[in-house]
Amino acid sequence: MPIHLIWGDDYEASNREIQEIIGRVIDPVWKSFNYSQIDGNDPKQNFRALEEVQSAPLGNGGRIVLVRRSPFCNVCSIELANKLEQAIKLIPDNTHLILNNSNKPDKRLKTTKLIQKNIESNPLSKEKSFNLPLPWDINGQRKLVNNIANKLNLKMDNETIDLLVESIGNDSSLINTELQKLTLLAEANNKILNKEESTKITQELVKQSTQNQSTNALEIAGILIKGEKCIALNKIKSLLENGEPALRVIATLTGQARGWLWVHLLDSQQKLDIKEIAKLAGIANPKRIFVIRKQIHGQSFEALLELMKKLLKIEASIKSGTNPIDSFKDNLLTESKILTNN
Repeated sequence: MPIHLIWGDDYEASNREIQEIIGRVIDPVWKSFNYSQIDGNDPKQNFRALEEVQSAPLGNGGRIVLVRRSPFCNVCSIELANKLEQAIKLIPDNTHLILNNSNKPDKRLKTTKLIQKNIESNPLSKEKSFNLPLPWDINGQRKLVNNIANKLNLKMDNETIDLLVESIGNDSSLINTELQKLTLLAEANNKILNKEESTKITQELVKQSTQNQSTNALEIAGILIKGEKCIALNKIKSLLENGEPALRVIATLTGQARGWLWVHLLDSQQKLDIKEIAKLAGIANPKRIFVIRKQIHGQSFEALLELMKKLLKIEASIKSGTNPIDSFKDNLLTESKILTNN
């Protein structure tokens, strides 16, 4: 009776883990009979999931019941909890229940304790969490890039990883897509034939791939800091209409705003040299500090913080499914203390 508890806000990584389980457990020939995906927001479907996991697979391979937005470890009714307690004893050894939710399991719930007891006692059961690093967690973003690169059998030095972090930010899906594109570029340039060998991704290759997009987004950041919101919105609209991913744009803007905040804060707190400021702010190239100081000259910390809040709201709005340009308009055009001079 294997149970897989997969949670966290990194949807891309969670989906990769789920697909790996599916590929390992299910015989492709029998997938239409042995794979079910359930919407956990529908109470009736949750009860159906618990009925289905009690069935043995047909033909070869195993069976999987996947519950997206699973309520079992977060908000679970008494009736559903009682049904889980009955069903968990009847799940066949070759039928797998995957419970997926973006939220952390509530350890106080009876159902969570029951599931975790199963995970501890069954070597085939697993709990895995996939959380995106916060926008200001540079080390976490570096680790995210490195982990995805390892899965794709890529080699990169620290400077190349920093360049990707600056260009993309903490979006797991975009990082994965960009690294796959870079892999194709590297293989085309080097005519790599042996797929067993790690592909090396260089700084030059990353610059070749991301330079135009990053430069445009950085130009927009410079316009925003001047308070010219309508001009910035027109340029954002143009980028999106030309196929630039909205999350890449917002990642670049957020990264720039984060750098402004850190440099403003560190400059106002104590006298530090640029290398110390760059290290504390997570900026790979210390020479960027001089550029940032010029950009934020005359800006208040409160105004920069307000811009950062708006950008984070835009990111959350886009990820929730709102039309990207509407997300930018709704948040950037609202009245606030945004970018007022001291």
